[in-house]
Amino acid sequence: MSDVIQLDGHIWHWCDMSYGQNKALCLDLQDSCRVNVNLLLLAQYLDITLDVAGPREYSVEQWQRLVVAVNEWDEKFLTPYRRLRRLVKASLNEDEYQQMLNVELMIERKAQRTILKIINGLSPNGRQTNLVSYLSLFGLGEGDVKQLGLIAP
Repeated sequence: MSDVIQLDGHIWHWCDMSYGQNKALCLDLQDSCRVNVNLLLLAQYLDITLDVAGPREYSVEQWQRLVVAVNEWDEKFLTPYRRLRRLVKASLNEDEYQQMLNVELMIERKAQRTILKIINGLSPNGRQTNLVSYLSLFGLGEGDVKQLGLIAP
């Protein structure tokens, strides 16, 4: 079990706020690099927050473990649903489309519970920022991370 205070669901409220300020960038990384937005925002959160134990930097291998767990869920549920939502968008009125977005958000929140379960069982052992470690899995380096310009809420 991790020596740091366990992360809980309140971080997703923070991530929702960050997503609101970084939506275009998050969606671009999701579509162009296949980055998981939940993990991207979690990495950002971990990099800018501290708890009594200090920084929580997870290694590339630990981020890979999170990616594998989330990809399994996404491939079965989120990706097919998102594809369907995008396909039918032109055929739906605004309320129907919003209902589909709400279901997608519910699916994302289920993935968030999986992420928290796994990360709470890890002891941070990274040597670089979480954004750098996570995004390196997609071929992005430290320079790319600096250029992203994620805005903190």
